[in-house]
Amino acid sequence: MSTFFDEMKKSFVDVKIVDNKIDSVDFLDASESLVKLLDLTGSSVFAIVQKDMTSNISDIRKTLHLQGSNTLQDIILSEAICYPDDRFAIPPLLRLSRELQFISQSIRETVENPGDELASTFTRTYDKTLSQYHSTLIKSDFKLTLKSCPKRKEFYEKLGADQEKVNKQLSEWLVALEHIVKIILDFFAKFITIMKEFEIAHVSSLISELNINGP
Repeated sequence: MSTFFDEMKKSFVDVKIVDNKIDSVDFLDASESLVKLLDLTGSSVFAIVQKDMTSNISDIRKTLHLQGSNTLQDIILSEAICYPDDRFAIPPLLRLSRELQFISQSIRETVENPGDELASTFTRTYDKTLSQYHSTLIKSDFKLTLKSCPKRKEFYEKLGADQEKVNKQLSEWLVALEHIVKIILDFFAKFITIMKEFEIAHVSSLISELNINGP
């Protein structure tokens, strides 16, 4: 019996990673599949996140056509070095990575706390991740919408009828997603540190635009 994970266009489990470099196309395809996973909530609670993720994915794809970069790391370095006055891919890639971090940590909270509903696990994770980048008004609105998360039982049932298979696939997919998010965010942190150390001329404006204080 098939599950949501069987029908995915691309799972994070199948994203190619060589020497910690993440394949760009695989990553974007897997991210699009994650956006569709949020559709299973059956509500508009994640509509804003889905819209922003889709926009970020689209912006990164446009850059791929221009740069021809094979990995996410290549995209960042190429844009920073070759296009210092343009911000086509770096901001959307960072925003997308933060959104993936929020979702991965929320699902991890859900998996490790079987007695808690999605509304609780996603709210707790939001406070530790995305909320620091949002205004007070957005925080209030977003936390209010999170209360409309479906019951965890309903969500899991939509992932597939064979719950043993669903749990196994979800675990594998989640571990892969967490690994990829860590690689990207660690790379961003090192990238900013190096730019600071070498006093790259446009680093101040870049850091401000990315809303990063740096490590």
